[in-house]
Amino acid sequence: MAEQKHVEIFTDGACSGNPGPGGYGVILRYMGLEKEISGGAIDTTNNRMELMAVIAGLSALNQRCRVTLYSDSKYFVDAMEKGWAKRWKANGWMRNGKEKALNPDLWDEVLRLFSRHDVELVWVKGHAGHPENERCDRLAVAQSKKYARELYGGEPDDK
Repeated sequence: MAEQKHVEIFTDGACSGNPGPGGYGVILRYMGLEKEISGGAIDTTNNRMELMAVIAGLSALNQRCRVTLYSDSKYFVDAMEKGWAKRWKANGWMRNGKEKALNPDLWDEVLRLFSRHDVELVWVKGHAGHPENERCDRLAVAQSKKYARELYGGEPDDK
């Protein structure tokens, strides 16, 4: 059996207001080649954009890979590493007996994609000079501004 390809994925999400217009940015790196992906939504949250970045990155892979996934989202990294997301799903998307888990649609897709790949998570401190994290942030913010222009007819600070 051939050895799995190793892909690095860097992700970030951004939101202008929370909720508000948001964006995400992704860099995929394989054997020195890079691909950038970005997108967003007109009415979203920062956590949804962080999860969408992960989904976009993993969805771009067309075969099972060994993935090192870098994220500055403690929400995402902790939920995966500490088993929270799996537990929420097992409990009918409840965090505990009273509180619903947020973003179950996205968490369900994240869990599905994780089952298709061998993923190692690396938390990076955001806005701390990590080159790929900074680039993903620029991609995410650009998308957030694009959706803000659609919503407000200009930059959010213009209103």
